[in-house]
Amino acid sequence: MSSFDPYEFIRSRQSPEEFKELNWLGTFDDYVRIVTANPKVTRNAFQRMYDMILSHGIEEYVEFKKKIYRYRFFDDPIENGADGIFGLEVPLMKLVNFFRAAAFGYGPEKRVLLLHGPVGSCKSTIARLLKKGIEQYSRTPHGALYSFSWKMDLHHDHLDHCPMNQEPLLLIPRAIRDEFIEELNPRHGTDFQVRVEGDLDPYCQRHYDELMLRYNGDWSQVMQHVVVRRLLLSE
Repeated sequence: MSSFDPYEFIRSRQSPEEFKELNWLGTFDDYVRIVTANPKVTRNAFQRMYDMILSHGIEEYVEFKKKIYRYRFFDDPIENGADGIFGLEVPLMKLVNFFRAAAFGYGPEKRVLLLHGPVGSCKSTIARLLKKGIEQYSRTPHGALYSFSWKMDLHHDHLDHCPMNQEPLLLIPRAIRDEFIEELNPRHGTDFQVRVEGDLDPYCQRHYDELMLRYNGDWSQVMQHVVVRRLLLSE
């Protein structure tokens, strides 16, 4: 029997390249280049959830003259069927249609989704699956997303993370944000349209305002204090 080297066993199953990708840090300029190459990194939560479900594939069949779509994600391919859901194709179709409508901005994104049903109807399992799926998706190249941190003291490495993990493009001044997006969208060469809605959360807005005062309104100097980072979703 060959000897067992625990260090070699562990080392051979690690990927420094993957670690580097998942812990990526960069400047705001770096992030804009990423967005130009892959605008889907700016997707909102509904778009991301919908794409995650579709990424696992769809099966189509006819039952009682009605077309049924079975989303393979709900078979739980992540844990080999541990939380697989069967026999609820129609309710799951309605659930995915909700995410689809919200992803396209048709109105459901402004509402609260309530899973209602008797005990044992897979409500908790569905929620657990969605959570598990989006966490795993955020670790893939297709599901990559980013947020930012503040480096208030450029002489130290301490970072203050955005508490709401907001989209870095929110750092673009609101007065010119729409114009920036209009310039950006034709450049990435895809059908996806980058949309940035909302404002910085109060914590980040305070840092932003403080730095704008420090640099007399020089936005480029403020961006020297911003570190964009890859965001991994985890409960």
